[in-house]
Amino acid sequence: MAKITKFEDLICWQKARVLVNNVYSISKSSNLSKDFGLKDQLRRAVVSSMTNIAEGFSRFHKKEFIRFLDISQSSSMEVKSLLYVVLDNNYLENNKVTALQNDAEEVHAVTMGLLKHVNNSISKNKVSEPISEYGANRQAWDFLDEFISHKHPNTRTHQHSNT
Repeated sequence: MAKITKFEDLICWQKARVLVNNVYSISKSSNLSKDFGLKDQLRRAVVSSMTNIAEGFSRFHKKEFIRFLDISQSSSMEVKSLLYVVLDNNYLENNKVTALQNDAEEVHAVTMGLLKHVNNSISKNKVSEPISEYGANRQAWDFLDEFISHKHPNTRTHQHSNT
């Protein structure tokens, strides 16, 4: 199992990156391209969702990581909300807006799963298997052992079983 040692390995960041590319694509080719204020706000929110995951991952303290994950998850919901404006102004077909909103919800869900897991590891002073969608990928959690031991050498971590 590969350990996650960089933000690019995080599932939530990968999903946020896809959402960024999809939002940029629709904002170039649809009527949204002419609504400069909405286009700019939508792009800033979606980029915020992705970049705050990266910035939080590189912070020294886990509480800072949690803070940036919280900003990221709220930015993904801002994207979903702004997409209603896109829909209400007929800038994009309903099915395309719905697909993008579903993607924003997925980014939100996996980011929240990671946020809750990191938060629980602080209170328990150890890493345990999460009970969230994010936890479905067992190897994705190996990064926490590496993250904690690398940035917090005095913190004991839980070893995952191979079952």
